[in-house]
Amino acid sequence: MDRNEVLLVGRLSAAAEDRCLPSGDTMTKWRLLVRRRRHRRGGILTDSIPCVTFDPEVADLVRSLKPRDPLEITGAFRCRVYGPSAAKIWSYEVEVAAAMRIEAELMPEAEPPEVLRPRPVSALAEAG
Repeated sequence: MDRNEVLLVGRLSAAAEDRCLPSGDTMTKWRLLVRRRRHRRGGILTDSIPCVTFDPEVADLVRSLKPRDPLEITGAFRCRVYGPSAAKIWSYEVEVAAAMRIEAELMPEAEPPEVLRPRPVSALAEAG
């Protein structure tokens, strides 16, 4: 059975923006910053995930937040195709059905990066 469910926990990257569509609907857009697991080189990578909602309650909640405020969202992954047939534009985003503000104390802090120590040249040669 097919399922399209997304659960993300991250931080709001910037203030949400409203966009009125030709249909008369209002679409609220924002980006959610989600940290990945520690990068193999010791740094922390972050994904900036585009999110949209057509739900007025979700839009009100997201608009009430400040950048860097923690947020949990649930929804579905969407691919939208638009533009003229000769130059189609593909857009991927999460269509959010529900959102919940999270207390900052419950968000784990970023772990300090590992200290990378150079390996001796002989160890590099052996590793291949």
